[in-house]
Amino acid sequence: MDSDIAALQEALLRPELRAGKAYHVADARGMVKLDAMENPYGLPEDLRASWLARLREAPLNRYPEPRPEALLAALAHHGGIPADQALMLGNGSDELIQLLILAVAHTGRPVLALEPSFVMYRIIAEHFGLPFVGVALDDDFQLDLSQFLREMATQRPAIVFLDWPNNPSGQCLPEATLEAIVAAAPGLVVVDEAYHPFSGLSFAQQLGHYPNLLLLRTLSKEGLAGLRLGYLAGPRPWIEVLDRLRLPYNINVLSQLSLDFFLTHADLLAEQADAICRERERLTAALQALGLKVWPSRANFLLFHCPGRAAAIHAGLRERGVLIRAFTGHPRLGDHLRVSVGTPVENQRFLTALESLL
Repeated sequence: MDSDIAALQEALLRPELRAGKAYHVADARGMVKLDAMENPYGLPEDLRASWLARLREAPLNRYPEPRPEALLAALAHHGGIPADQALMLGNGSDELIQLLILAVAHTGRPVLALEPSFVMYRIIAEHFGLPFVGVALDDDFQLDLSQFLREMATQRPAIVFLDWPNNPSGQCLPEATLEAIVAAAPGLVVVDEAYHPFSGLSFAQQLGHYPNLLLLRTLSKEGLAGLRLGYLAGPRPWIEVLDRLRLPYNINVLSQLSLDFFLTHADLLAEQADAICRERERLTAALQALGLKVWPSRANFLLFHCPGRAAAIHAGLRERGVLIRAFTGHPRLGDHLRVSVGTPVENQRFLTALESLL
């Protein structure tokens, strides 16, 4: 039987799919979890009780609203999206990245992004059999704009993804650089503002000024990672055509009710984001005091340099009950580690464990 299945897979599946591996998520049970850029705070008990009461209203025997217009309007207001732009919801921003690449897959043209950047741009492009082109940032994770524009002119990508701030460096390209890329791009440019709550920056007001510009966001980083919600904003003709690729009822009724509830309590999420930013600065200073090179971040994580020691430090932290992100085997990031900003108690656990390993 196994040999028959293997023969079928060889006949039907692309070689890169057969050779690939599923995206790995580390087991974090019992750990101080600082590896996935989540909001560490959770909900106060009184607000949790109100949320659960709201969920009891959910008609679980009915399909969810396929396009909840009132909810989309509230989300646009919350996100500062211009009133003349349209939105669509995704089951996390990953689903929206997948829909965008699916929409242009027939062209065979590359997907282009910074290198390093959010790994799902590459993974999803490869799933659809499209070439992925990464334009390298320099050793300080800065972009040579002239090089990027030359590469874009040569490759003629169907889509350019720009994570802003960048993951894993936490740094932001200058707005003028974004504008130059959007103006010169031969295809779509998607500015991914996953870490918008912590950056103090947004490119949203540029929507509608360029025919090829879209804005991607997730609600995972500001506190709703368990709901898996993202949204795409841009000119209505683009959103309407991309919405044709969205599977019906992709956002379940519990997620829709939850999002509506949390948008009415957005002040709490904003307060938590402010607390994370304050802890980010404290954590930066503490890592620098330990003699480590830390890149300035406008996100909810920090990237720091551990030449020749990153794998050992990562393993040692795990033995001490602290989970952060390593980049083992990555040609550019193998000597780096990334830590999410946790609560003050979690951050101190991390720092104490780290200091014992240096």
